[in-house]
Amino acid sequence: MPVLTVANAEEYQKYISDDKTTVALFAAEWAEQCIQVKDVLEELAKLLGDKLQFVTLNAEQFPEISMKHQIDAVPTVIFFRSGSAIDRVEGVNIAEITNKSKKLAENASRAAATGQTLEDRLKALINTAPLMIFMKGDRNAPRCGFSKQLIGIVNETKLPYETFDILTDEEVRQGLKTYSDWPTYPQVYVKGELIGGLDIIKELLANNELESTLKG
Repeated sequence: MPVLTVANAEEYQKYISDDKTTVALFAAEWAEQCIQVKDVLEELAKLLGDKLQFVTLNAEQFPEISMKHQIDAVPTVIFFRSGSAIDRVEGVNIAEITNKSKKLAENASRAAATGQTLEDRLKALINTAPLMIFMKGDRNAPRCGFSKQLIGIVNETKLPYETFDILTDEEVRQGLKTYSDWPTYPQVYVKGELIGGLDIIKELLANNELESTLKG
């Protein structure tokens, strides 16, 4: 399937709302770099077109859409599923665009083979352990200050727990925000239920309720 050109706002909404992941190139006719990225998308469409759909739109022709997605420069590639942006690549970063597209295609293949939707996958991850933490990095090497603080607090309880590094899977990182209606990380789950982030954990600690809450 070739890269499709978005003709109007209705077409754009139709494409990004599809259950199939849409790779959308925001471009401009005057920018030569956009031609380079579009050529790459054409090749990816030949390889992955049965799992992903690829579209391009003129960012200047659709100013409201561009503003909504904070398109400050072209080319910018945004990955959509079911109407939500799940990832993006700015500039001529061919390797990153290719790797992210292939990763999403692999996820689509796995979902088709197992019948597992993203929601199913998130539920399974959340229930990996009775106490589950989604964070940047892992328990041995937190990669942000909030995650490091939270791990330090949880370690003091001596309770067993597992972690998932959201930096390794953008689909999970973005999908979990929507699934749990919680926009930031880290996120703590007990027996499949969201407890909250660092502020909630600190509050529970201050009220001497942390250990009992984490035990469920």
